[in-house]
Amino acid sequence: MAVPLPTEATRWRCTLCGNLTRFDVTRSSRVVEFVHLDLAGEPSVEEREVLSETVESVRCRWCNAVDQIELVDRPGAAAEAAEQAKRA
Repeated sequence: MAVPLPTEATRWRCTLCGNLTRFDVTRSSRVVEFVHLDLAGEPSVEEREVLSETVESVRCRWCNAVDQIELVDRPGAAAEAAEQAKRA
């Protein structure tokens, strides 16, 4: 089951223990990378373009819960949005 990514207005929260800060994230990505090999043959990625990315699972680091992660509003996000709407 894919897990939605947090946005500027939301963040992850574990529904079992309340953790808001520590998660193990498993993702699948399709990327195009420009790899430069030095004369000794050591590779380094100089450019990386993410074509697609899916978060497959998020596990809570505190209680090891999987599939118990929800998106919640960030503190002050509603006030920030209202302030930006006022300025516009």
